[in-house]
Amino acid sequence: MPYCVRTTGLGDKTVTAEYDFIVNPKARSGMGEMIWKRLEPELKKRRILHRVHMTTGQGDAEKTSRKLTSGGERHILVVLGGDGTINEAVNGIQVPEKTTLGYIPIGSSNDFARGLGIPKEPEEALDAVLAPKKIIKMDIGELTREGKTRRFLVSAGMGLDAAVCHEVCVSKWKAILNKLGLGKFSYTIVALHRLMKDKPVDMTLTAEDGTCRKFERTYFAAFMNLKYEGGGFKFCPEAVPGDGMLDVMVVSGISKLKMLFVLPSAFWGGHVKVKGVTTVKCAEVTAEADCPMPLHTDGEPGFSRRAVKAAVLPEKLSVIVS
Repeated sequence: MPYCVRTTGLGDKTVTAEYDFIVNPKARSGMGEMIWKRLEPELKKRRILHRVHMTTGQGDAEKTSRKLTSGGERHILVVLGGDGTINEAVNGIQVPEKTTLGYIPIGSSNDFARGLGIPKEPEEALDAVLAPKKIIKMDIGELTREGKTRRFLVSAGMGLDAAVCHEVCVSKWKAILNKLGLGKFSYTIVALHRLMKDKPVDMTLTAEDGTCRKFERTYFAAFMNLKYEGGGFKFCPEAVPGDGMLDVMVVSGISKLKMLFVLPSAFWGGHVKVKGVTTVKCAEVTAEADCPMPLHTDGEPGFSRRAVKAAVLPEKLSVIVS
């Protein structure tokens, strides 16, 4: 496939950049391929040759990014898809310090783009990738459970928020609302259903300095790298993606009736003032529950576990934001 090696200025250095587009054609209920066909003529119009890697199933984006970055050279990877495709790509990147990530958001939640201020319109996002005005150094989170690790860029979670992610993946509401352009509301609908169904548990959080806090009747713990999760819930308004810290939010000791009012207020961050909502900053934290709870990384489901560790990796990833 043809590709382009072009010179572009990044900060005070001029580097040779090769663009590789990882495209999820099934993103947003099949709109991914349609949007790519709309964008590719613009690349040809600008005489920018490129390599495109179409995913065909789960795990393809991870395999592709691993193969592309295995040689240790500098790369610019551009992901066209949703938060799940971004998660796969970052888990495949071999040398984060030598990789620059661009993103064209076409998922149903788009919390990665929302949290970084990346343009939501595909054409505008493509413009930002090809002529970047701002590139940030972003933290990479990592969730460890029973010796296995998984990276995340938006957030990881344990409990209700993860259960919602599990159900959204198979929910008929997601496909219906995606067709109406309202895909993010599938998380809200499922959250209300899970709230009535799931039972809160006791949980203990232990930070890297040994500080230990116990929470009774815990609904969930969210380990946030960005402000938003679940299609626009502003769980941690103070989160900064490059500060070397995770913002951890725990919701506990609240009745289910009160939760019906707390959850909607999270869209604007009003929940942080409610008694029973705790937020802390730390570089590493271990969460232990008295029974297994569902897990997620960037909205991608994981098997239930009693204990996990969330931490910020020492490496940072360059991300094009505008």
